[in-house]
Amino acid sequence: MVEYFGEQLSMASHIVGYPRMGPKRELKFALESFWDGKSSAEDLQTVAADLRSSIWKQMADAGIKYIPSNTFSYYDQVLDTTTMIGAVPPRYNWNGGEIGFDTYFSMARGNASVPAMEMTKWFDTNYHYIVPELGPEVKFSYASHKAVNEYKEAKAVTCSGLNVLVATYFADVPADAFKTLTTLPGVAGYTFDLVRGEKTLDLIKTSFPSGKYLFAGVVDGRNIWANDLAGSLSVLESLEAIVGKDKLVVSTSSSLQHTAVDLVNETKLDDEIKSWLAFAAQKVIEVGALAKALAGQKDEAYFAANAAAQASRKCSPRVTNEAVQKAAAALRGSDHRRATNVSARLDAQQKKLNLPILPTTTIGSFPQTIELRRVRREYKAKKISEEEYIKAIKEEIFKVVQLQEELDIDVLVHGEPERNDMVEYFGEQLSGFAFTANGWVQSYGSRCVKPPIIYGDVSRPKAMTVFWSTMAQEMTKRPMKGMLTGPVTILNWSFVRNDQPRFETCYQIALAIKDEVEDLEKAGITVIQIDEAALREGLPLRKAEHAFYLDWAVHSFRITNVGVQDTTQIHTHMCYSNFNDIIHSIINMDADVITIENSRSDEKLLSVFREGVKYGAGIGPGVYDIHSPRIPSTEEIHDRINKMLAVLETNILWVNPDCGLKTRKYTEVKPALQNMVAAAKKLRAALA
Repeated sequence: MVEYFGEQLSMASHIVGYPRMGPKRELKFALESFWDGKSSAEDLQTVAADLRSSIWKQMADAGIKYIPSNTFSYYDQVLDTTTMIGAVPPRYNWNGGEIGFDTYFSMARGNASVPAMEMTKWFDTNYHYIVPELGPEVKFSYASHKAVNEYKEAKAVTCSGLNVLVATYFADVPADAFKTLTTLPGVAGYTFDLVRGEKTLDLIKTSFPSGKYLFAGVVDGRNIWANDLAGSLSVLESLEAIVGKDKLVVSTSSSLQHTAVDLVNETKLDDEIKSWLAFAAQKVIEVGALAKALAGQKDEAYFAANAAAQASRKCSPRVTNEAVQKAAAALRGSDHRRATNVSARLDAQQKKLNLPILPTTTIGSFPQTIELRRVRREYKAKKISEEEYIKAIKEEIFKVVQLQEELDIDVLVHGEPERNDMVEYFGEQLSGFAFTANGWVQSYGSRCVKPPIIYGDVSRPKAMTVFWSTMAQEMTKRPMKGMLTGPVTILNWSFVRNDQPRFETCYQIALAIKDEVEDLEKAGITVIQIDEAALREGLPLRKAEHAFYLDWAVHSFRITNVGVQDTTQIHTHMCYSNFNDIIHSIINMDADVITIENSRSDEKLLSVFREGVKYGAGIGPGVYDIHSPRIPSTEEIHDRINKMLAVLETNILWVNPDCGLKTRKYTEVKPALQNMVAAAKKLRAALA
């Protein structure tokens, strides 16, 4: 990352970037109002300008010396760079000049006539970026002045100068890359992640160039735990002896866009857990406090309170459950595979389910209407009774089941109307989790998630989904999927405790999900989907660390369903990542059916099978992109399925969208699914 930063006469401190949605998701609501035609471009720009100004002022008030500009975005920072250099694909009919909102948002979201650009995960985070389409036909030009305009805007607020900083984060920097980075011309300083890149410290101690600024990323930009200020100060003092007092800058390890915004807005957290945490606003204060302490102006009371909170967390009985730890430790003696191979299981399942070739299904969620959100909100606020709530949710499930039967979909879902988020919903019912009221983090565009906080050992006190799944199954004779979120996804989409290895926490979650899977099976649910949407994104940046991660992540998934009968069909789902390099690990998960994102990434997944990888389980590469309002035609979906049939056997291919339908409207969902089913039926007839 190359970043411009302003210079002020204050303590040596710096923030790599800051959440742009706003403390109450102001940007989200402004964007969606603009997209719906309810407000103007000027209204959207005003909200954005106010957010930027308040962030810069907040940093200045905290004594931050180096304040970044151009870390704001209306949708995605990579898309901003793509538009800055004029790399607009021809299908958007851009005719040159300054790129405006129409072209910008069409590239991000698609429109009625053309699809959006590909979207995939940003390194190992849950943030999605828009993938540039670069080729010989692209004519580069300076087409967006956003970076310069925002620098001028920041300068007006903070009176800054201009320097160039190169920032790298999320992992250790290899020695050869470190040498290349630190010899780049025209660079004033370097930011290194010293939270996830502890080995980089050794390189700094032996090889950091003299005369350059070292921005020491000691405050974690990826998690929400309060900094160990005493430990960080010790690290900074050792670095000061190497680079010099005037060249050392206290920094976050990465942009704070991956954390929640402000702990002040939290009303649901109890005081003990709250004392263990620091959101983006608190991390700005931590950076400032460390810089002042390094300069001999240590706030003794602030440091003492921090030390007390660190000690409280280490000895709290809420953190440790010996029974859970023993159960997780016992898992290491087995690889937890189902006794029968997948081919034999699929035969047994087909005898029971009697599905047609090219069976159709959806991924899980159906549109979450304003009315549905109101019902959940009022129930949570105790404004309606449990009886009223169950009645409303039951009516919604019935509507979703009826719609799927009308569309003639083969394997149904209940639509998940009772769920706020696919991770938060489960975390709320597991021990060891805490939840925020406003801990929103941007996932993509205006879409925000509220990650749970895993602070202690995890277990399942009681069944979580059996009531709703059995209710839905009673409404239809068709198979009804029981819908669960897998342990790796729950882990990767939460703020995870940092006092034990991640794999230990993942094994604990796997045991909890295993209990739920077995209860669903006992209740008569014959198809159970265990989503692992985030398995790929947890892959470490360094290849040397891939094998260890994939071993425990895949093992965790297998633990969840090792005990089910051959006739119980286990599905999983993955989305918006590059899966080609981990296809063998996906096969090793030993699921009966995998549905996987395919359409928005230009069907890159199919290239794996063209190259000869044999896949014997059921597979449903997505046939249309659900993150765009565009409705695909029957012919388009038909052609996409035909491409799949060229590399996959007919008897293992499923037909489904890329992902869940939660963010779409029924006016988009119904015709898209109609076209999907029609395409599948047309091909069935041709293959008969």
